[in-house]
Amino acid sequence: MSMLAIAFPVEAAVPVAQSLIGTTVAFVRPLFGLGVAVTLFMLFKPLVMGVLRAGLVLLKPRKSLEQRIRQHRFNGIKMVNRMANEYSLSQPSFAAELRNIASRD
Repeated sequence: MSMLAIAFPVEAAVPVAQSLIGTTVAFVRPLFGLGVAVTLFMLFKPLVMGVLRAGLVLLKPRKSLEQRIRQHRFNGIKMVNRMANEYSLSQPSFAAELRNIASRD
């Protein structure tokens, strides 16, 4: 360093300040871009959700009311049969009653 560096300390500090500012900007720039992306997503969230729901309906259409009722009944029958299997060793008559209930329409 020369005598001028002692006389003009600001000029000696300029390269250090430039490197600090450059490093700070390098870290802040991706965060700023992420902030812009999140802001745009929040702004267009209803549109994005509508497009996602439309895609879901396209790939997996909703079952009709009759199909849903039939599925619900079938799940109930499976549940009663499972209960009957659990009670078959300890209470065979109760298990037979449960199987009888499951066999009804």
